[in-house]
Amino acid sequence: MTDRDPLHVRGMATRRRVLGDAHVERAVANTTDLDAGFQALITRTAWGDLWSRPQLSPRDRSLITLALLAALGHDEEVAMHIRATANTGATWEEVAEAFLHVAVYAGVPAANRAFKIAKRVYAEMGVAAATPHGKATETPA
Repeated sequence: MTDRDPLHVRGMATRRRVLGDAHVERAVANTTDLDAGFQALITRTAWGDLWSRPQLSPRDRSLITLALLAALGHDEEVAMHIRATANTGATWEEVAEAFLHVAVYAGVPAANRAFKIAKRVYAEMGVAAATPHGKATETPA
């Protein structure tokens, strides 16, 4: 990885905008010789090229990514990208709609798992929609 490679520079900027500085700093700090090439690849291709393209908004890319990850059963990535919705502008209502599509086009078990992850992550984020109906909730400040 080099700071002189335009795709890497753009990729790191986009990655930080979507996932947040803390997540990216952890990923960089945990990079070893074993996965350095992989980290360079995803920074350049996923973030520097794909996520940086102007044809879709970060919100739209976020929803597409969540649906694909849920359909494929990539639970940790689903959780990470749900947290990223705070930066991409995708609302919990839109995420729920994406997971309904997963149910129809990829299967109910995949959507059920994705909804469980979303409820856990949104609860951690303090999003009231993750509170069971009929239970009191405090609105986060």
